[in-house]
Parts: sequence; structure tokens; C-alpha cells
Amino acid sequence: MDKVKVGIIGVGYLGMQHARIASYLEQAELVAVADIDFKKAFEIGNRHGVKYFQNYEEMLDEIDAGIVATPTSEHFHISMALLRHGKHVLVEKPITETVAQAEQLVAEAKSKGLVFQVGHLERFNPAVEAVENMISDPKFIEVQRLGSFSARSLDVDVVLDLMIHDLDIILALIKDEVGIIRSSGIHVLSEKIDIANARLEFKSGCVATLTASRVHQGKVRKLRIFEPTAYYSIDYIDQEVKVFPLSGRQTDIKTFKIKKEEPLKKEIDNFLTCINEGRTGKVSGEEGLRALRLAHAVLKEIGAGQAV
Repeated sequence: MDKVKVGIIGVGYLGMQHARIASYLEQAELVAVADIDFKKAFEIGNRHGVKYFQNYEEMLDEIDAGIVATPTSEHFHISMALLRHGKHVLVEKPITETVAQAEQLVAEAKSKGLVFQVGHLERFNPAVEAVENMISDPKFIEVQRLGSFSARSLDVDVVLDLMIHDLDIILALIKDEVGIIRSSGIHVLSEKIDIANARLEFKSGCVATLTASRVHQGKVRKLRIFEPTAYYSIDYIDQEVKVFPLSGRQTDIKTFKIKKEEPLKKEIDNFLTCINEGRTGKVSGEEGLRALRLAHAVLKEIGAGQAV
């Protein structure tokens, strides 16, 4: 197995975690980090004993793959530069600001035969992976993704910041087209939408309702899936799945023991494996694009409703 020479671009909170994991994975050789805040690049580079730069372009000749953990507004031009230099790319979610930008990146990666993946972290949550293998006929899905206010992601609305995780998961679970979207949202502490709700009606008849907030006290990450014969409750944080057979007997409740793992480690490991094996893994650029399209459709409906 070849070690993939990895560079991290953007070493804020999430980029630091990428660097930490890439520094010890067997498939990776962390060779450089970059950040426009040179002090940050210096700190993280020295922490892991690798080169550090203010300009990411200075590392391009030394890496096989780049992990882009910058603000969303920088995703497109950095990812495109990496792809054009023949580098594999893992870019944090959302893939880009606009659908047109994402389409260009997907096309560029395809034309170059490069691995291009998007950091939809929750797809690697062991609880989500477990329930993917359990459900067969979902009829109703309910999602709550609530968190306290943070200045880290205020360059995008809460739909692109938080809800997009669950839009991606729902698309992976349902594998059907959305027929009707109804959504609403409000500004609270920023100029962007801070609280949003969406109702998705799939052509198959399944309905999904999603609530995302970044002005909540505490942290809630819950997914509930209803089928004709069972109800599944998934806690992203505790990585726990409970199954309630719809027979009316409380004694039928089952809690599944799941091996807890760090989703970010699984995500990066998947990216490196795909590079070494020359295959597409999850979450591909195409899947990231699909989630972005749906997120923008939700935002369009919010705009049509004249959000406050």
C-alpha cells in the first residue's frame, strides 16, 4: 500500500482535526499545511513536524492529494487549482457556494480521472451506516439538527451549514426524486438564515421534515425513520440506534450496540483508500453536487416565502 502525500489547506478548527488524523493514518503521509493566517499554519505545521505555508500553491509540487477545509467561499477556486494540477481532492461540505461551481469541479475531476470527494461527515457516522442496512421501506423521516451560535460558518445560511448534512443522508436513504419542497426560515443573529425548516415530498410518497438551527441552547442531532413495521431512532452524537417494532409492545424495543468510531477518521481513510485503489467511494463529488442542488432548492423556497 502506497502512502498518499497529503496537504491540508485551511487549518482552523476542522482543518486542525484533518491534520491530526492525517498525521497518524497508515495510508497517509502528511507533508504540509497552509493557511492565510500564517501564525496558524506555523502552529499546526510545527505541531506535526511538516512544512507550513501561507499560500497553498507552494505545496502543490509536494502532494498527491489536498484536503480543503477553508470557508465555503474559497472551496471552488482552491479545489479547481488542485484538480488542474492533477491532485486528488477532499473538500469540506458544502462542496461549493453555487451549483454551477460544483458542476465544474465534478467535470474537471472526471476528465482528469481524479478522486474528488465531499466532506459530508455524517455519512460515516457508525449509527447512520448501521441504519442504512436496516431500513427497506421508509414512509416518514424526521430530522433535528440544532446547535448553539458559532461565528465559524456564517459565510453561508444554516441550510448550507447544517441542514445539508441531513439532505445528503436522506438522498442516500431514499434514492428517489423530490417532488415537492416546502420550506421556511428566519434570520436571528446573523444576516443569513439561522433557523430553517423544510418538508420534502418524494415521488414515491415518502415525506421528510428537517429542522436546522444554529441558535439553540445545546446540541441535538436526531434522525427518526418510520416504516410500516418499525420506527428507528438514531442519535448521531451518541452513535446509537433504537428500533421500535410497531406491534404495540414496549418490550420489543431494541437498542443496537454499535462500535463507536470517529467519523472524520473513517472519512479520510475512505478518501485515501479510493486513491490507492482507483475507485469512487462515498461521498463522491456527484453526491455532494446532488445535496447542494437540493439545499439551494430549499433556500429558493425560503426566499419565495419572504423569510424575515
